[in-house]
Amino acid sequence: MALAIFDLDETLIHGDCATLWSEQMGRLGWVDPESFMRKNNDLMDAYSHGKLRMEEFMTFSLEPMIGRTPEEVEHLVAPWVEDVIEPIIFSDATKAIAAHRKAGDRILVISASGTHLVGPIAERLGIDEILGIELEVDRGVYTGNTIGTLTYREGKITRLLEWLDAEEENLEGASFYSDSRNDLPLLLKVDYPHVVNPDPVLREQAEKAGWPIHIWK
Repeated sequence: MALAIFDLDETLIHGDCATLWSEQMGRLGWVDPESFMRKNNDLMDAYSHGKLRMEEFMTFSLEPMIGRTPEEVEHLVAPWVEDVIEPIIFSDATKAIAAHRKAGDRILVISASGTHLVGPIAERLGIDEILGIELEVDRGVYTGNTIGTLTYREGKITRLLEWLDAEEENLEGASFYSDSRNDLPLLLKVDYPHVVNPDPVLREQAEKAGWPIHIWK
């Protein structure tokens, strides 16, 4: 059994779930939509250029959830996944997942988004196993802090190696699918790197290395 690892945002879905959730928080009245999205978009622009400090983004994006219970957030995320996320799932992504499942591969989503979003979206895709940014809960409510190593850039490797050790798994024959230059460290770590709708930096690397380039719709 080999691992088939998938990034989430702009790989399995046509969009960034954290940004889409920021928009949802505006609709819920948790934030001022205009100013919050302006800051969100500035931070995501830094991400697209490989310059984002993920700690800064998480502090910003989790602030509206401070004092809210995981149950409250989960109750609101579920219909959001159905209404907003399901229509932007790449059909080619579902085909790739199905092919790996048919081959008997173990499927894992690893994302630089929070697990409060990654888990329900992966579940919608029929994937049970995820690694994402863990959110701190104290006295039953979100604190706005994160726990442990963030699953971002080299942090994805750190968390994945921890998961492999705990699960008594290895990377032999593993595949990893991603759209972003930020995932180059992990793409270089697996036997079968795949790039999906890649950004310019990742496309250049993929062309030089002869990696498969997928245009998913």
